[in-house]
Amino acid sequence: MTSQNEESNIPRRTFCNRLLLTSAGLALAASDLKGQPKSQHDTSLRYPPLRIEGAERVLPGSFLYFNYPRPNDPAVLVRSEDGEYLAYSRKCAHRGCSVDYDSSRRCLSCPCHQGVYDARTGYVVYGPPPRPLDQIMLQVRAGGELWAVGRRSGGELNAEQPIIQRRDG
Repeated sequence: MTSQNEESNIPRRTFCNRLLLTSAGLALAASDLKGQPKSQHDTSLRYPPLRIEGAERVLPGSFLYFNYPRPNDPAVLVRSEDGEYLAYSRKCAHRGCSVDYDSSRRCLSCPCHQGVYDARTGYVVYGPPPRPLDQIMLQVRAGGELWAVGRRSGGELNAEQPIIQRRDG
């Protein structure tokens, strides 16, 4: 009769082979997950659509402050020199101060710690903010009305994906 201890023992060589194969499998799985582009992870959140009042009067190179998605969430609509609409949360990614549009420099700046964001992408240009501004997703509806339809966490997606959708009808 053999004891339970003797039955559960496996040869050292078998144990080492199993350990090596398991470790290699985990390493391959981890590198495969690391290699996936970030754009596969959708960081956008849908909120009830909100018509941006006065957006049609915003001239190229100008801006409009509004609130989205809730009444106490400040946002900014920027119209680039070429007429494209862009919108961002005004909450700085550093300490949450309210960023302002600087017309003379065509950027978004945080007065608290002198952080500066690019108004075309929301990316950090200068200062302490650790990441880009959150982006407000826009939609142009029939009659040229501009609507805020969601919010995307600041990051690489700001420059990669279109922010304005056209909806006819």
